[in-house]
Parts: sequence; structure tokens; C-alpha cells
Amino acid sequence: MRAAGAAAAALAVAGLHQAHDPGPLCPLRRFTGIPCPACGSTTVFIEAGQGHWAAALTANPFTVAAGLLLLLAPLGPGRLWRSAPARRRNGVLGAVAAVAWCWQLHRYGLLLS
Repeated sequence: MRAAGAAAAALAVAGLHQAHDPGPLCPLRRFTGIPCPACGSTTVFIEAGQGHWAAALTANPFTVAAGLLLLLAPLGPGRLWRSAPARRRNGVLGAVAAVAWCWQLHRYGLLLS
């Protein structure tokens, strides 16, 4: 059921994007030109909705991973996450956000290779 909902959302976003491109939705990127860790998430849904899986993964692999984890959470991984101490969960989220931000800065050419 979750996978069907995610697929329907991706198809809807892809259809809307083809009709009208609003430009960058991220306020940080729109006003400063600097992408945030979640930049590319809309592109992930657009590319996935059009069947371009490699482009979706390149846009923001962390959004793809988070989406897959949310789909699989009821099958067991969610229990592991909830049982972890809050400090560990916050550390994991912070580390993922830092790596995601470095990915976006590199993707937009703002971080030296």
C-alpha cells in the first residue's frame, strides 16, 4: 500500500513538473544559491515518476534511501530504529544530514573535489 502511494505521488509530481516548472523550491537555494541537505528531493520524485532511476539516485541518494526505509519500516527496521536511544538516533540523523549536505555542495560545484 505504501509503495503504491509513493508511486502515485511520484507520477503526480512528474506530471505537474512537465506542465509547469516552478524552479528551485528550496528557500535556501532560491535566495542564496546554496543547496540544503534535502535539495534534489523533488527531483528524485520527478525522475522516479518518469522512470529515470539513475537520475533520481544521483539527485539525492539520501532521499531515495529514506523513502525505501520508510517503505520497509513496518517489516522490521522501524522497530530497530525506535528501540535505539534518542542520542544515537540524533547522531545518525546529524551525520546523514552532514553527508547529504556535502553531496549537494559537490553536486552543485560548491565543494572542491
